[in-house]
Parts: sequence; C-alpha cells; structure tokens
Amino acid sequence: MGEGMNPSRKPYTFDTPAMYRIRLEGFMDKQWSGYLGGMSVSAARRSGQAAVTTLTGELIDQAALMGVLNAVYDLGFALLKVERLHAPASAAEPQHPAEATDQAS
Repeated sequence: MGEGMNPSRKPYTFDTPAMYRIRLEGFMDKQWSGYLGGMSVSAARRSGQAAVTTLTGELIDQAALMGVLNAVYDLGFALLKVERLHAPASAAEPQHPAEATDQAS
C-alpha cells in the first residue's frame, strides 16, 4: 500500500455502478441524453456568463463514464467538473458522510 493511503477506507472499484454529476461549459439540448448513457441534461444561462450544462445520472461502471466523457469531448464541450456522488443503494458499500462525494476538477 502506498504512503499516505488510508488503510481503513475501501477504494472505489472500476466495475460498479455509481451516480455522477458532470458540468460542462456551454449549452447542450436535452435531446442528447440518449447519446450520453441516459444521463439527464439540464442547462442554465446566466446573463454575462457562459451557459453551463449539467449531466446527472447513474452509469454502470467507469468504462461507461469514460464513454460519456469521450462523447462530450467529441461534441466540443469543455469539461468543468466531474463528481462521483454515490453508489446506487443496490451496489452501495457503507460510507462515512464525508466520503459521499468525490470530486475531480
């Protein structure tokens, strides 16, 4: 085990379902949901700022997450933030409340 790793915390696995929230710069129409693994698509425009699109939904594993991220890249959207919200109840392992959200930005 590497230095600095918490031995009491189980690592996330690559092959389990999880809920994700992905934020993108720009406006994406809701019609793209099917192309993006069925994730819900919502976009907000604020005056004087670029639109931000949020994708939210359950993906079956991290390979599916990579598929969504590649699709977003192919569509020309800038990635702002990716969050692993939690595993769905059927696949969830007990987590401490502070571990319920992981972020990569």
